[in-house]
Amino acid sequence: MKKMFALMLALCMLLAVTPVFAEETVTLKIAHIGPETGAAAVYGLATSRGAAIAAEEISAAGGKYKVEMIDEDDQHDAEVSVNAYNAAMDKGAQMIVGTTTTTPCIAVGALAYEERVFMLTPSASSTAVTADKDNVYQVCFTDPAQGSASAEYISQNALPTNVAIIYNNADAYSTGIYQTFEAKAKELGFNIVSVTTFTDDTTDFTVQVADAKNNGAELVFLPIYYTPASMILQAARTMDYAPVWFGVDGMDGILSIEGFDTALAEGVMLLTPFSADAQDEKTQKFVARYQELYNEIPNQFAADAYDAVYALVAASELAGITGDMEAEECCDKLIEAMQQITVEGVTGTMTWSANGEVSKTPTAVVIENGAYVGFNK
Repeated sequence: MKKMFALMLALCMLLAVTPVFAEETVTLKIAHIGPETGAAAVYGLATSRGAAIAAEEISAAGGKYKVEMIDEDDQHDAEVSVNAYNAAMDKGAQMIVGTTTTTPCIAVGALAYEERVFMLTPSASSTAVTADKDNVYQVCFTDPAQGSASAEYISQNALPTNVAIIYNNADAYSTGIYQTFEAKAKELGFNIVSVTTFTDDTTDFTVQVADAKNNGAELVFLPIYYTPASMILQAARTMDYAPVWFGVDGMDGILSIEGFDTALAEGVMLLTPFSADAQDEKTQKFVARYQELYNEIPNQFAADAYDAVYALVAASELAGITGDMEAEECCDKLIEAMQQITVEGVTGTMTWSANGEVSKTPTAVVIENGAYVGFNK
């Protein structure tokens, strides 16, 4: 009996001192590619910062994964973006958050498709980004979805339907949204009284604004980026023209233009998946951290990139991605996993189809006192 007791005591002591090994932490290497200098820097800096905050949170959470971000500036230039992609791959990137803007994303996506590197763009919204490429997914709405959703939102919220449209006929993003907006607007019975265009080189919008005003447009739809939008608002002020202005995600950033009088944007509405004044805990935490680090309110581009990193980590966990896997080995695993995950992000609840398109519900924000707030009719 004493021998038995001694044996049991020895076994207990052995168990007490035998170390219990925790699951090994995996470091994912995720590249962010976007314009951090140049004319589109508002977008690329936002996506870089949003992704960095997500990586910081995930790494500090003590879970299975840590995230190492590889940050590359592409200056919103397709050739530079391809060079940024090559630099990121040379640094060991396993997957990409990017690119931020459409034209570079199409160029990089073609190369990534050949080399089998998975891409999740936060904000490149053209359908050409994902067309014929099974490895490129989007966090943002596609251009057609933005156009039709904008028309539906205007209709559902009893906004004016005597509408003018001003779009950039040299830009695939702007043209794509315009086309689907016009089709849906006609289906919903809108009275489209003016359609005018411009190109990338346009700096005087007097003709376009005058046409909208003279034809009695009560709402002007702007499927464009923030720089031409700011010029249109300035032209409208000189004509004492104050319709409802309704834009899309490319106009997010208008409040950050240096020297722009933000009073001109008062009342401007944007269709977006993100509202910085939302009261849920996740959004408030993200906004607070962004303000702490960068002394400004995050825009939709930052929020989409933040969600993109969380989505890649969720897909990596489901797919069993490890830190020693090459990008090519990760790619097919991530494609399969992305179609199975559901991500509760700051830009909504997201799922993905096999063509890389995201499903989530758009909302609208309105600019009040120089800030974005949720629109409540």
